[in-house]
Amino acid sequence: MKALMVDVDGVIVVHPDPAGWSTNLKRDLGLAIELLQEKFFAPNFHDIVHGRAALRERLAPVLADIAPHLTCDQLCAYWFENDSHLDHDLLDQLAAFRAQGYALHLATVQEHERAAYLWNDMGLKDRFDAIHYAADLGHAKPADGFYAAIEARTGYAPSDLFFIDDKAANVLAAQARGWKAAVWTGQDRLADLIARA
Repeated sequence: MKALMVDVDGVIVVHPDPAGWSTNLKRDLGLAIELLQEKFFAPNFHDIVHGRAALRERLAPVLADIAPHLTCDQLCAYWFENDSHLDHDLLDQLAAFRAQGYALHLATVQEHERAAYLWNDMGLKDRFDAIHYAADLGHAKPADGFYAAIEARTGYAPSDLFFIDDKAANVLAAQARGWKAAVWTGQDRLADLIARA
């Protein structure tokens, strides 16, 4: 094993509330998450997260229709800031592997703006060697192209990699390519998962 590939949401970024970043959206910004889901995320996010559309070009007209009191800047700032609770215990476990010489990479389904926020504003660039995300790769997990693109970009062979993700489908897709992988639940130590794999 040469590198650890690590998912973000549900692994590195966790939520104290099961409802996630939008728990208090209606109270704080006067917008119901159900309406935002129906009008913005459901019809648009597939294109955005695959890099085929920009977040704001799709979000701005939706907000003008359903929440004209909000700007893209306001909603994105709220979303990103409330979707940024880090699992420091896992980060410490990963840092121990990095200190032993293993590379740490993020492998995540993100659009461009939040990927930049995670990397720069949240400082993950100081803890990881690279970020590989869907909008940049043109593929999202669990599509085979996501994993193939990471291999092509990094030069790692499947046998070089260990991957953790909170979704079983994403882990199975990685294993189908020959990656060592495990579902991350937060219940096991990273070293134990790697030893079992």
